[in-house]
Amino acid sequence: MADGGLAMLDGGLTVLDGTLLRASVSHLPNPNGAVTGTDLLAMAESAASSTLFGLSLPENLKSVALKRINADAVSFGLTEVDEEKATSIIRNYVIALADELKDDPLVVSILDGSALRLFLDDEDDFAMLAESLFTDLDTKDKGKLSKNEIQNALIHMGVDMGVPPFSESGALLNDILKKHGAVGEEELGQAQFAQLLQHILQDLADALAEKQVVVIQNIKVINGSKLRKVLADEELLDDVIKRMIKDQNVNEEKSGSIGKIRGFLEKYGLELGLPSAEANEAVVLLYDQVFSDTDKEQNGGKLGINEFGMVVKDILKKFAEQLEANPIFYDLES
Repeated sequence: MADGGLAMLDGGLTVLDGTLLRASVSHLPNPNGAVTGTDLLAMAESAASSTLFGLSLPENLKSVALKRINADAVSFGLTEVDEEKATSIIRNYVIALADELKDDPLVVSILDGSALRLFLDDEDDFAMLAESLFTDLDTKDKGKLSKNEIQNALIHMGVDMGVPPFSESGALLNDILKKHGAVGEEELGQAQFAQLLQHILQDLADALAEKQVVVIQNIKVINGSKLRKVLADEELLDDVIKRMIKDQNVNEEKSGSIGKIRGFLEKYGLELGLPSAEANEAVVLLYDQVFSDTDKEQNGGKLGINEFGMVVKDILKKFAEQLEANPIFYDLES
């Protein structure tokens, strides 16, 4: 992670792990007098959204944050809260949002027009882009496209090229298309198509520079936060170790093995905050590193019941340390 907890990934992706929200707590807005719970939450969510580059907070994130402060959305919304208590609730709610993002970070694309400018500022790059889009959309090889195909061109470009989804941009894209008459069945040649697309992308880049759009990516981040909670909870950790002992049938007469511990974690690790063993090559390398180190320390030997728990705890600590230093990212759609 980058210093401050805001990591920039390849492809212009940004990780939101709660650090920015936690830093904003000292300058949150203060209610002026008593407010309803609904207004209070709206105030807190607006402040949090502003801190997170204008991100529209996901419903599941808000729901979990409410649970963290022991509030029910419906009943709390109808409650009138005095000014002093309201200030405390706003603070606790934003901290709850930050805590949830620490446990389950969001990966987002911040679309501010800069990616589009890269194409627009280079004539050759834009010409290649327009030609490629025209060819892809001209499925009947007519050499003509209707104006309404411009919308499909924007969809083809997508977030990777700096174009927000229609569902995330409100009326922005539709308004720009209407402004430039990019609707209807009137047909355009390739040069006309490229010219119209250029004007639309220029307007879109200007609009995004003025008000960026933040799009959540379907990428999971495993940073060891959940695993560290397991390690900090002696009762929960003891339950995990007992499950492993039962799984391997370890007792005074039968030893366990490091290989079987790996098999157990590959099968049930998600429950503990480990990445799916099938996620990607980085996860395989992580498992190899942790268990290679453990094998060396234990000389590849069998584990008696008295040392089994200590070895499991040590393995989980190694995973937590590695994930904190180098979080695992994987695409949930792949």
